[in-house]
This record gives sequence, C-alpha cells and structure tokens, in this order.
Amino acid sequence: MKVNTKKFGEIDLADDKLIHFPNGIVGFPDLTDFALIHDGEKEDGPIRWLQSMQEPGFAMPVIDPLFVMQDYNPIVEEELLKDIELDSEDDLFVLVTLTVPKEIKKMSTNLKAPFVINIRNRKACQIIVEDDRYEVKFPVYEIFKGKKAGE
Repeated sequence: MKVNTKKFGEIDLADDKLIHFPNGIVGFPDLTDFALIHDGEKEDGPIRWLQSMQEPGFAMPVIDPLFVMQDYNPIVEEELLKDIELDSEDDLFVLVTLTVPKEIKKMSTNLKAPFVINIRNRKACQIIVEDDRYEVKFPVYEIFKGKKAGE
C-alpha cells in the first residue's frame, strides 16, 4: 500500500508492517495504526520512526530502550498487556520515544511510557511504568556520543 507521510514523503508499505494499537497511544487515543520505519539513509542506526497511518504529519522517533539502558526491565502487570494478546515473552518488542530538542545535548528518552509490541500479531500498547528507576526524560546524548565513538 502507498502511504503519504510528512517526514518520508510517499512510501510503499506492506500490510504486514502495520502495528495496531487497539487503545491508541497516550495523548492520542484516535491514532491506532502505525508503521515502524527506518530512516532510509540510516537503515542500520538505532533510531526508527513510529509513523501514524491516520495522520501523515505524526511520526515519533523511537529506540530500543536496551540501547540506552542495558538493564531496562520494568515490571508490567499482565492486565496491561491483555489487549495485545501476548502469549510469550519471545513475541515481545519494546520501544521508547526519543526527544531531540534544538539543544541536542538535552536529548532524552522516555523510559516511563514504553510501547510494547506483540510481533506475532502486530498488536501494541503504550503503558505507564510505575517504577522510580525509570525517568520520563532520561538523558541520552552522552550515551549516543559514546557509542558513536566506539565505547
């Protein structure tokens, strides 16, 4: 299917690449269908985009939380995952949003509100983690800088 996006222009997307959020995402309950897109110039980079299928101008940069925090493992109540029909942790894929302000050194990720995706059926949800170890604005600039330098 052809999809128009503000950031990437018109892209060709296979139906099996769509991710459905039955309850939308935090702050946008009406946005329920997304695609996970790599920036064409940086296919192997850690940043991807969660592109809304309903709103061409809505795309969020996302990243695997393990890229910035190797021991990221919030405890999540099973009840919060019932809508995505998760049967096995092997089907679990987690992403968090990345915020890149004009002052790049203030780049952060939101470890409190991850997207949990069931890769088997492509259903997803966004949850709020009730764990004080995880921050809404976890600073990541130095982490990116270190990984780019090969640390």
